[in-house]
Amino acid sequence: MRKVFSILIVLWGASTQVHAQYELKIAKLKYSGGGDWYANKTALPNLIAFSKTHLGIPFAAREDIVEASSPELLLYPYVYLTGHGNIVLTEQEAENLRNYMIGGGFLHIDDNYGLDQFVRLEMKKVFPELEFVELPFNHPIYHQKFNFKKGLPKIHEHDGKAPQGLALIYQGQVVCFYSYESDLGNGWEDQNTYNDPEEVRQQALKMGANILSFAFTQTD
Repeated sequence: MRKVFSILIVLWGASTQVHAQYELKIAKLKYSGGGDWYANKTALPNLIAFSKTHLGIPFAAREDIVEASSPELLLYPYVYLTGHGNIVLTEQEAENLRNYMIGGGFLHIDDNYGLDQFVRLEMKKVFPELEFVELPFNHPIYHQKFNFKKGLPKIHEHDGKAPQGLALIYQGQVVCFYSYESDLGNGWEDQNTYNDPEEVRQQALKMGANILSFAFTQTD
């Protein structure tokens, strides 16, 4: 699946006919358990607009919403999961997410503070054989269009912990990227949501664009 989207991105740069015909869609994951999966309402539209400008990828203007159990999950090369609280995956949802990621889909989990203890347990249902590993600062995800020599930027402070870019790696592929202790999605929100300095927002948006770029072009 990822190779197909990579080809479309190349064509987008070469043909105005492709511009009119294709819009690549990304989605936010709706999950059960009571956690606020719907958090960061302006985040993805702002990241999409930024990425269309700076990456030239033909994104649709707004994200879709997709449920963890839905067969439509396979339509999206990038799916975003965020929230503050509990998340519960059924056996069928875990299997569907696993098939999605093994098939070339990319899940970005963005801890909005409070998600960590729940999401680690639930992702064990998806990949019981895998552990989250921290990606080194020289990993390609930090050096796409924009360079982040020290890894994830820190957007909001909570527990005084350094931000970590964690990943689930399946057969050499990063199938899930987990931005932890960064509050990355908050930095994508409208400026008046948190009144973050523009420099901080730009760092968040640039890192988000890097993640999208990596998700669409990661090679075997």
